Amino acid sequence: MLDLLARSRSHEYEGIARRDFLKSACLLAAAAVGMPSELAARMVQEVEAGRKPTVIWLSFQECTGCTETLLRTSSPQLDELLLDLINLAYHETLLAAAGHQAEAARMAAIEEYAGEYIMVVDGSIPTADNGIYCMIGGKTALEIIEETAPNAAALIAIGSCSAWGGIPSSPPNPTGAVGLNEIITDRPVVTIPGCPPNPYNFLGTVLQYATLGTLPELDEKGRPTFAYGRTIHEHCPRRAHFDAGRFAQRYGDAGHRLGWCLYELGCKGPSTYANCSVQHFNDVPDAWPIGIGHPCYGCTEEDIAFKVPLHATTEINDPTPPRIFPPITPDRPGISPLATGVAGAVLGGAAGAAIMASNKLSDDDAEADDGSGSARTEG
Repeated sequence: MLDLLARSRSHEYEGIARRDFLKSACLLAAAAVGMPSELAARMVQEVEAGRKPTVIWLSFQECTGCTETLLRTSSPQLDELLLDLINLAYHETLLAAAGHQAEAARMAAIEEYAGEYIMVVDGSIPTADNGIYCMIGGKTALEIIEETAPNAAALIAIGSCSAWGGIPSSPPNPTGAVGLNEIITDRPVVTIPGCPPNPYNFLGTVLQYATLGTLPELDEKGRPTFAYGRTIHEHCPRRAHFDAGRFAQRYGDAGHRLGWCLYELGCKGPSTYANCSVQHFNDVPDAWPIGIGHPCYGCTEEDIAFKVPLHATTEINDPTPPRIFPPITPDRPGISPLATGVAGAVLGGAAGAAIMASNKLSDDDAEADDGSGSARTEG
């Protein structure tokens, strides 16, 4: 596949010079993950100098969804990514070679790019019975990691399966599936969870490492904060309906059709840290769960995805203002507590104003009496 891509390209891209083409691709890629244009310019310099990050992509207990989402980027497109921005030395799905030839390519890349390559793991790693539930070329996933990880410059776990175990680790977890950070504990592992994750979260991490030689700022779970620093709820396009107390009650009801909040239907957005609400999939507007009318499943969160029932609600984490929210439904018919509180505040303000006015009139009357010379009793 890579050979076909290479033969289909030249130093000119539809009349655009190679440098201009690379600059455009880097600018789009940097903008997609919120990086400044200065970084994109530096990316171009690094690429032109031949300093592209080498990636060895390992696939274990996975569904290939993380690869599929990577194939659907448009800024850069797949051929731009593989031939201009990174050096993909090994990837089972994209390699032209197979079998022993593919494994020989991996070992050759480990030796040739020792200390320079990025090891990407896609899929969870089975540990039960010495890891026999996932074997490639006669080797277990554990053995392949032991061969590949020591000479890697950086380690990335892409997708929820690799980040923390994902679907394979769901109870009763017969294969003992775990995430990469439970196998490698003496080095930092960048986790990019999601089922699948947005490909730009991966591209942003790899391009920053290629350009600056550093990894992005990470949270306590190893996730890049540029993508996982805030909850989906904080940037959700339905947030205004949540604040106003407008909730869809059933799929297809009037509120659902009008775009009301999906929290009561089990949306996990208030407790899910991800950037899906601002970085949609496949470069298509609204191509994400809430965008097509389905609640967020919480796939980036180890304690939620595949563990909390689909239509169960979760707690709201660190909501942005307003800090007090109306209830989903009133406890009973009648005036709501919120309305009572507002009315109380209004009446209280009116009463306070009346008292202040009464005091002011009393003071004015006293001053008027003093001015007329009327007698006063001294206490």
